[in-house]
Amino acid sequence: MGYKVSAIDPSRTAVIVVDMENDFVAEGAPMESSQARQAVPNMQKALSSARESGMKVIYTTHAHREDGCDAGRFADLYPPIAAKAGLVDGTPGVEIYPELAPGPGEIVVKKHRYSAFFGTDLDIILRGSGVETVVVIGTTTENCCHATARDAMFRDYFVVFLSDATGTFDYPDVGHGAMSAAEVHEATLKILAFSTADVMTTDEFTAMVRAAVLVEEPV
Repeated sequence: MGYKVSAIDPSRTAVIVVDMENDFVAEGAPMESSQARQAVPNMQKALSSARESGMKVIYTTHAHREDGCDAGRFADLYPPIAAKAGLVDGTPGVEIYPELAPGPGEIVVKKHRYSAFFGTDLDIILRGSGVETVVVIGTTTENCCHATARDAMFRDYFVVFLSDATGTFDYPDVGHGAMSAAEVHEATLKILAFSTADVMTTDEFTAMVRAAVLVEEPV
């Protein structure tokens, strides 16, 4: 089962950088994912390769209005959101982590749910740009990255998911046992590889991009 993306066409591919914002990535952040922060060098490598090939790069940031009217069940699930201590629109916490700052002209899509497609214009942007394949990096592996990858597949995009350019956090025991970030990450990758995406490393992705560029270069 599962499928493979055999080649990358930079003109029809977009990298989606999911929620690499300060409230998730900065040290001591209210919803910190240290695993995602540790993956920043691989994300930088993937983005550098994408930009050099002319590939589209799109960022997302998860944000809720100050009055909480768009938080929904997130306020029940996450104390920092309920307390308005994290992911508040208009605050530095929802700005992209400086080491991954968007380049000139790169779009930042504001979202309010796990999936970057839910209630946003991401699909319109991708289709208007002629994109057929999306490459997912960012945080968290099992929620926002996973949901975005799934929704992309539901919309018939090919999905590449970078195993070492995504990350999450430790899960406490809420009645079914605790899981470390590494366990959550690995379990999600296995599920995605079976049902949703071509899961590969950053090096595998950049090699595919290099091969595509070499094919396009005149002899």
